[in-house]
Amino acid sequence: MSNSIQDLDQDSLFEHYAFTVDKGQQPLRIDKYLMNFVENATRNKIQAAAKSGNIFVNDQAVKSNYKVKPFDQISVKFEHPPHEYLLVAEPMELDIVYEDDDLIVVNKPAGMVVHPGHGNYSGTLINGLIYHFENLPKNSSDRPGLVHRIDKDTSGLLVVAKTEQAMADLSQQFADKTSERSYVALVWGNIENEEGTIEGHIGRHPKNRLQNTVFLEDEIDKGKPAVTHYKVLEHFTYVTLVECRLETGRTHQIRVHMKHIGHTLFNDERYGGNMILKGTSFSKYRQFVENCFKILPRQALHAKTLGFKHPRTGEFMRFTSDIPEDMTACIEKWRGYARHKE
Repeated sequence: MSNSIQDLDQDSLFEHYAFTVDKGQQPLRIDKYLMNFVENATRNKIQAAAKSGNIFVNDQAVKSNYKVKPFDQISVKFEHPPHEYLLVAEPMELDIVYEDDDLIVVNKPAGMVVHPGHGNYSGTLINGLIYHFENLPKNSSDRPGLVHRIDKDTSGLLVVAKTEQAMADLSQQFADKTSERSYVALVWGNIENEEGTIEGHIGRHPKNRLQNTVFLEDEIDKGKPAVTHYKVLEHFTYVTLVECRLETGRTHQIRVHMKHIGHTLFNDERYGGNMILKGTSFSKYRQFVENCFKILPRQALHAKTLGFKHPRTGEFMRFTSDIPEDMTACIEKWRGYARHKE
């Protein structure tokens, strides 16, 4: 698929999406195709759009059973107001690790979306931030206070700017790769090298818009440079606990890079980590892994350390957060399993 675009028409109550079908696409019903390219769009919602005449292929309205072909030009209108432009302050408890006149450091729980978007219009971190703090500066994407973000089901630390100067300074630090960000992840497989660096351009997956992927040398123009450094913390037979340090900050970077080297994050549903990727065929083992999935019903990733220079004083500040209980419990189960296997 070529570069997809999403336009929000603020003069209407529709959300607009447009795609060009990849040249290698096999025939596929358009409702199934769109479920891979529009996050949080259900089959019913797509079929409703088709019935309303709001799915177009090559400028012609089509039904939900239309089969897409290579190079089709697809556009879709969903009857939803662009809620992300209607930021509503919502009272909620925030785990504020640090605050001064210039910035806030927040420990985000797993399950909380950072900013409103398609399918997530309330209950986000930004809804809570604008309730607690007035006049937060906006970043280049009009997001109040946000210097960077982490995925919904990733837990951990974020820095939020309270002033325009702090926003500009902190954003520049992230762009210049002088900030410090390290994560703890549980990944499938036994990583043999105790430490290493993963380099690979990351961009939107050509077959599934909800995923990103690493593009090889002959296609690097389809992605952006990304560098992840990892260090093994502990081996648990069929999974490994690692620390990942980000040099760049691409969407899903750790999730994509670890999968690229054959070590998908444990229980990362979007990238296939919710399947048993390593281990035995014994039913007892399958039950053990299923129990681990229940304990940790999300990808095993926590933003543990965050460091940066204070935008006003220049002092380097470093914050750490404890690995949350769900991830800790899962790690302990694997630790016990590994001891039993010895």
